[in-house]
Amino acid sequence: MRLRGLFLWDIRFQAKYGFYFLYAVLTVIYTIIILAVPENWREKTATVLIFSDPAAMGLFFMGAIILLEKSQHTPCAFAVSPVRPAEYIISKVGSLATVSFVVAAALALAADVTNLCIVLLGTVISSTIFTLLAIIIATNIISLNQFILWVVPVEILCFVPAILHLFQITPGWLRHYPLNVCMEMLAGFTPSIAGIFLVMVLIVFLFFLSKHCVVKMWNGMGGVKL
Repeated sequence: MRLRGLFLWDIRFQAKYGFYFLYAVLTVIYTIIILAVPENWREKTATVLIFSDPAAMGLFFMGAIILLEKSQHTPCAFAVSPVRPAEYIISKVGSLATVSFVVAAALALAADVTNLCIVLLGTVISSTIFTLLAIIIATNIISLNQFILWVVPVEILCFVPAILHLFQITPGWLRHYPLNVCMEMLAGFTPSIAGIFLVMVLIVFLFFLSKHCVVKMWNGMGGVKL
């Protein structure tokens, strides 16, 4: 029940601050772009658009979300409530992954992609990775400018290898790089067992690291340890 309540609270919070309206507009714009490019380029265009925006939504917006929560002293309430850090993280990941899933489905259908299920699964996995990375960063910063500075190197490490891999510019051994595996899935390809294993290892590692960062943030609210 706590997790369900947190999930619904995150949904309402995101709706209140215009996240859903923004992505409704962006979905229309991206769909127009996909339909405007030549037909043989639509799948790759949709893949790049899905990976760089709906899948990476958490990386762009988690800083703003957590900073808003800090300004409203929400973490203070969480720190003394029965809510567990794991529930807080799962709620954040799940709420953003839901939006990513819906937007990606619309773009994938517009591009008439093959293996829609693989594409959507890849979107959810990518969204999970990006949101966990963003939580780790956002819980350790005090301003939006600081968040942007921290996010830039993460974007380079995530986006550059994956986009180069999509266009087959990277060496073969980088196929198992977790973000490259996600990009392959968004392109409709079934990932290798080794690739999926490394992705799951990365998600577990990021989850426990983000849990540590959330606990540290909650304990540090108000300038004292609780």
